[in-house]
Amino acid sequence: MAGRIEDYALIGDTQTAALVCRDGSIDWLCFPRFDSPACFAALLGTEENGRWRIAPAAGGMANRRRYRGHSLILETEWETTAGTVRVIDFMPPRGQAPDIVRVVEGLSGAVPMRSELRPRFDYGRTIPWIRKVSGQVAAVAGPDALYLRADVRSYRGENFSTVAEFTVRAGDRVRFVLTWHPSHQPAPRPVDPDLALAETERYWGRWSAACRYRVDSGWREAVLRSLVTLKALTYSPTGGIVAAPTTSLPEHIGGVRNWDYRYCWLRDATLTLSALLRSGYLEEAKAWREWLLRAIAGKPEDLQIMYGLAGERRLAEQELDWLPGYEGSRPVRIGNAAVTQFQLDVYGEVLDALHLGRRAGLHTSWEAWSLQQELIEYLESCWDRPDEGIWEVRGPRRHFVHSKVMAWVAADRMVRAVEEFGRSGDVARWRALRERIHREVCERGYDAERNTFTQYYGSRDLDAALLLIPQVGFLPPDDKRVIGTVEAIQRELSHDGFIRRYATPGSARDNVDGLPGGEGAFLACTFWLADDLALMGRLREARELFERLLDLRNDVGLLAEQWDPDLGRQVGNFPQAFSHVALVNTAHNLSGPENARRARTGRG
Repeated sequence: MAGRIEDYALIGDTQTAALVCRDGSIDWLCFPRFDSPACFAALLGTEENGRWRIAPAAGGMANRRRYRGHSLILETEWETTAGTVRVIDFMPPRGQAPDIVRVVEGLSGAVPMRSELRPRFDYGRTIPWIRKVSGQVAAVAGPDALYLRADVRSYRGENFSTVAEFTVRAGDRVRFVLTWHPSHQPAPRPVDPDLALAETERYWGRWSAACRYRVDSGWREAVLRSLVTLKALTYSPTGGIVAAPTTSLPEHIGGVRNWDYRYCWLRDATLTLSALLRSGYLEEAKAWREWLLRAIAGKPEDLQIMYGLAGERRLAEQELDWLPGYEGSRPVRIGNAAVTQFQLDVYGEVLDALHLGRRAGLHTSWEAWSLQQELIEYLESCWDRPDEGIWEVRGPRRHFVHSKVMAWVAADRMVRAVEEFGRSGDVARWRALRERIHREVCERGYDAERNTFTQYYGSRDLDAALLLIPQVGFLPPDDKRVIGTVEAIQRELSHDGFIRRYATPGSARDNVDGLPGGEGAFLACTFWLADDLALMGRLREARELFERLLDLRNDVGLLAEQWDPDLGRQVGNFPQAFSHVALVNTAHNLSGPENARRARTGRG
């Protein structure tokens, strides 16, 4: 059985990633890319669906673990009756092929250890052909091959797995290297584990040293860990950033809200760029912006809400019926049907992100400006249509207020491109569009009786995405309608002080998203609440809420998409880029509350 979501740590090489449990088991790994079929899928099933465990033969959870400095080198330690042992797990920066290196170090005594390698290709379905080659192990099935090299004398087969048993004493080092390669090609040259460890430590040391967040707030370690996580979720060949390295970790344990997040969402564009730029990572911001421009090239009406790692558009959703799901949460899905949805807000997100890039001095080509003009021209023809909204509802389309606000953002950023940066364009027309959208939202999306904006026109429900209204500059934070909306969300969407995206009464018919069951509190939305409180001058509340959010991180500083206050557990895909982006931005905002609105709008 898989561990609790917070029992996992992340290792990766900026092209794929693995989740390592506190018991020493790698339960999730996709080779060679984030979105490749998993060869270890025990996370969504059982050990029979693939894993690689190295731990004391007596078993049990580790006593402690940590990342080495500001890196993705994981150190896990067990104290046993026979002695103390450490396992170092990491993935070196990608060279000829992807590798996982595991180094077992004896710290005291003589500890019996066990390595159990159980590869299962194609998301835990295919048992490979396994053979020994020059004393090492090769596993092959279809297009995939794994090659295991280790400092152990012998292996044996056991229940379709490869087992090695050995003892480590103080000062001993036993090294394992697992390498993936296409099965039709010869195995690549092995990496030297010790040299790879030194290289990996240098790589992350140089990268983390560039961080500009140096505020003496006690939050720097949390910010750096979040930034390292964002770097780990970056597909370095293209600059795209995956929402998470996992699929189908449930938003509600035992429920059906299980989605594939191994893709790149336009929704995340502006907030991600902001986090990278404010923290000093200009090259990563450039790469993300360039990925964005390549992905959205084409007709504006063909703009998608998400793309593959290299900008792929066909992300068809299917269910894997052979996997029982995380703690019985079915179905397990790969692909994402939301790719075909119409969401107005992405036009605002794209134009806002490109505006942020202009403000940061990122060069914009003539072609990029031409594309932006095409986007706003198309938006002018469709902004008054209902859509599926930021939360990708699978119910009826509606006139979501947040979507209309982001349409306003699109027009506003085009106006400001002309006014502030001298771009050429039909600014009078864009001003008129901006005013028309603003007027309609304030008339149709605002409930004067309750003094709050609503989830969609004519609704009495609320939406945590409305917390972004003052941050994007639609209204100032001291506007009574903003204050009323924030207070209404605190009253009606709060669960133990953490914010849900929207109400989910229970049945698919009653829920606006068309899905049965509920979900946890959405962590990014709770960070947005802290941002709004800071903008409104309620700094003590904002900081207290931020500290509570930091307390939800697991022992190595990672956050999932959501938090279940009833169970006291992280839920949803893990680790979640959106949660870590929000953490970084809120830390910056609280270091100077005037920064919160300026970060998105350029205005104080």
